[in-house]
Amino acid sequence: MAPKFSLVLSVTRQAPELIVPARPTPRELKQLSDIDDQESFRFHIPVIFLYKNNSASSPPLLKEKDPVKVIKEAISEALVYYYPFAGRLIEGPNRKLMVDCNGEGILFLEAEANFKLEQLGGAIQPPCPYLEQLTYNVPGSEGILGCPLLLIQVTRLMCGGFTLAIRFNHTMCDASGLVQFMKTIEEMARGANTPSLFPVWQRKRLCARNPPQVTNVHLEYEEINNNSDTFITTNPNEMDHKSFYFGPKEVRVLKNQLPLHLRNCSTFELLAGCMWRCRTIALQLDPKDTVQFSCLVSARAKDYKMDIPSGYYGNAVAFPAVHSKVGALCNNPLGYAVALVKKAKVEMSEEHIRSAADLMEVKGRRPRHAIKGNYIVSDLSKVGFDRIDLGWGKPVFAGIAGAKSIFSFLNRCQKEDGETGTLIPIRLPRPSMKKFEEELKRMIQGSTEDLFDITETRKIACKL
Repeated sequence: MAPKFSLVLSVTRQAPELIVPARPTPRELKQLSDIDDQESFRFHIPVIFLYKNNSASSPPLLKEKDPVKVIKEAISEALVYYYPFAGRLIEGPNRKLMVDCNGEGILFLEAEANFKLEQLGGAIQPPCPYLEQLTYNVPGSEGILGCPLLLIQVTRLMCGGFTLAIRFNHTMCDASGLVQFMKTIEEMARGANTPSLFPVWQRKRLCARNPPQVTNVHLEYEEINNNSDTFITTNPNEMDHKSFYFGPKEVRVLKNQLPLHLRNCSTFELLAGCMWRCRTIALQLDPKDTVQFSCLVSARAKDYKMDIPSGYYGNAVAFPAVHSKVGALCNNPLGYAVALVKKAKVEMSEEHIRSAADLMEVKGRRPRHAIKGNYIVSDLSKVGFDRIDLGWGKPVFAGIAGAKSIFSFLNRCQKEDGETGTLIPIRLPRPSMKKFEEELKRMIQGSTEDLFDITETRKIACKL
């Protein structure tokens, strides 16, 4: 459904305030892990939750309650247990990050919107065109050191629904860790006295060994020596940002293009391979150049025997990588790209992530992931954003607000007819986006009407 605005969309905010833990918390320094504080995670990520007015079905405790007041109080209670979030990062020797648990608090914004939920249609989905209204980068808060680690804005809608936008410092947690914190806020909002799952710090589990032993090849941190790079030379104002929906029909069409031995691949492997191949074709790179694919893989999976304890909310991910010549990736069938994505995932192991932590210590300057020729994809469709119920039901949409220049995220999405699929945002130079769409349409013949550019058509209104 297309948005139907009779007014210019606007949001009025109250002055920013700091929410501190509801009760005194320890004053101490806590060291981040060597996986946490690498350059690759030194940035902020916005996540958006959109809730209907479901007060009629809310628990008695929450009936007629103001979501802003309920959420503020729940955050304050949750920070008693997650008190490092209320602190500030400082940097030690070799850029080692530590949290000064000083209890200064997280930034909170209360806001009122002049529109109703139904006026948004699918516009809340990534790339959300109203992100600057639904969240706000308070001046001076965007840094990594000495700045609030979380910024939360709750915006009341005219219909009684609300949006919850969170900007979090990635060095403190990964998506699973943020969901764990959000579950505690959920429980406090619904009347719990303590979390059902207590947080675990224990960041030393993912620190470098003594002595460090870099045993694996880490392509993910090695820059490719290409002749040119489109993202370095493209003006940010000339980039296009769109999302694409893949439902059961699109997945089936793509999977039928694979050789039999690859048809047992996961949906992530299939869609990541498809996006990487179409993206590379769209960028029209030199066929002799090399491109890279990286995927974020969680060390929490039991297969890796990392013994990450329940309650650990730090970054427990690595992003193993594979290389391909541009010509080979573009000219081979889809199965070539899918096989490489599977190979990247196979690279993940306990030794790989421990070797990556050791690399941070050996390099000293905490290297970041490769930029030139790289494409990084993270699967957030099962992480649990869509299950956060603060007392007003599950969100209509919940997920990362959009793609970064070389990052795409898989978000879970449900269409109005009940069909569940995957929504993937991507950023490309405008001419490349047109070629990307053309190539993707060519690969998914017969399903193009429902697939493309929800940024413009807004045919996919998510509801959970």
